[in-house]
Amino acid sequence: MTGLESTLRGIVRAAAPIVIAGQGELLTERAGVINLSLDGTIMLSAMTAHLVVRETGSLVQAVLAAMAVGAAVALIVVFSSIALKLNQVAVGFVLTILCADLAIFLGKPHFNQPGKEMPHMPIPLLKDIPLLGPVLFNHNILIYFSLFLIVLMWFYIYRTRPGLTLRSIGEQPEAAFVRGTPVNALRYVYVVVGGSLVGLAGATYSLSVKLGWKEDLSGEGWIALAIVIFGLWVPARVALGAYLIVGLRSIAIDLQGNKVIDLPSQIVNMLPWFLMIITLLVATSGALTRLDRYAPERFRPMMRRFTRAAPPRALGTTFEKH
Repeated sequence: MTGLESTLRGIVRAAAPIVIAGQGELLTERAGVINLSLDGTIMLSAMTAHLVVRETGSLVQAVLAAMAVGAAVALIVVFSSIALKLNQVAVGFVLTILCADLAIFLGKPHFNQPGKEMPHMPIPLLKDIPLLGPVLFNHNILIYFSLFLIVLMWFYIYRTRPGLTLRSIGEQPEAAFVRGTPVNALRYVYVVVGGSLVGLAGATYSLSVKLGWKEDLSGEGWIALAIVIFGLWVPARVALGAYLIVGLRSIAIDLQGNKVIDLPSQIVNMLPWFLMIITLLVATSGALTRLDRYAPERFRPMMRRFTRAAPPRALGTTFEKH
């Protein structure tokens, strides 16, 4: 494996939890709900997966337990919004603090204890493809799922009738309701499914990317939230944001050990965020939306979806039947 292949493979692997969490939050926000509990949920689900695998030895049970944690937290968010009419942002913010503190408290006896790793499963034949093989087809099942999820989300949202309904309840829930769509029931479903993906992201950290339970996961959920905005609520762009931030982190780490470019570590650590903000400003400025005029006619609809620069219009609002 060459140096480039190793670097790209490391980026795909390290970005997998952020990709999964980002797609989960994308699904939630497409339904019109904001779940700000991602940071705490990732920490709590990572700790849960580590604890379950140590107690049972079962990786399947560990993954399911982590997903159940994510789903339970998301259920609180959507229930508070729909049934209790509470502010989604406030509830999510409180939950992220609560879950993070709970993870630290419950996970203290298991801190830095050895855990179990998802088995490495290179895909025969595909792993031997030059460059792409080592980068995409030489991982474990959780990393493969993060790649598959990008395609699945794109297909579901843009190529299926339920995906069209999902977009309608996030854009115009009143119109969707008039057509007979159970808006609030579907919001429950999509938010819980999105939360379970966030829980899976936590399991991916403790069972694959950062083995065991460590408290240094704080901040990963905020990154996932940021890349949903960066990705303009488009699955492929959300994934691109995850790979970009992880790639920038890798460059920052390399710069720290570079004697030619002697920058303070604080500046180096800020570089990924600084570049992410610049990219976000470019993405939301409208400059990208003008690119479709240079594309062939048949690709322009796809380009417009990829450069879409507005959040779902009903995002963060509560739908009430009249």
